[in-house]
Amino acid sequence: MNRSYHRWFSPALQRDMELLVFGHAGARVLVFPTSCGRFFDWEGRGLVRSLGESIERGDVQLICVDSVDRESWYAPGRPPGERAWRHAQYDQYLAAEVVPFSLQLNANPFLISTGASFGGYHAVNFGLRHPDLVRRVLGMSGLYDIRRFVRDHYDSNVYFNNPCDFIAGEHDPGRLAALRGVDIILAVGRDDPLSGSNRRLSDLLWEKDIWHALRVWDGFAHDWPVWEKMLHLYLAGHD
Repeated sequence: MNRSYHRWFSPALQRDMELLVFGHAGARVLVFPTSCGRFFDWEGRGLVRSLGESIERGDVQLICVDSVDRESWYAPGRPPGERAWRHAQYDQYLAAEVVPFSLQLNANPFLISTGASFGGYHAVNFGLRHPDLVRRVLGMSGLYDIRRFVRDHYDSNVYFNNPCDFIAGEHDPGRLAALRGVDIILAVGRDDPLSGSNRRLSDLLWEKDIWHALRVWDGFAHDWPVWEKMLHLYLAGHD
């Protein structure tokens, strides 16, 4: 399996950022780590290995990015507005730096965003914010209303990075048409405390006539072995 490490100074974030790429061809998969996780977590947890055949065949290529959660939503020492602004900078890093970089490596136009737990938030938020870039979204056990992190603070950076808000407020015909062209899959355990967040986002998507799949798994299902099973079901195909 092709494996390459990359690091560069990010103009958007004003610091070095690291990522790992696995594979040589196929659909590009933007992989987000779990809460405050690192770019090597999927490799360390065995998810990259479990997808080895698909990667080696050239079906998919994984781009495993780093997070800045400890500087944004998970930075309780920072004012809420600063946390939201830092995440907006992270979104710019992804859209203006990582995605173009991935196209330099692999010109396949099909981009998937995926992640589990808070990585599910990142995957869904990025995919729904950028339907011009992302063709499939797979959120596993994700949280889709982040207002708990900012208490009473509210601004445009919170709104535009909170899926339950910006989907509810979306009325632009062009944007809605683009969102309806994205293959959206939300997978969560029935007993997961985040199940309600998934159902809420699903309801909002249906209200906007945005077709998608909400897959509710038995039990808690908020764990790496279950996410591995979800990947095999939903990453390359739509169950």
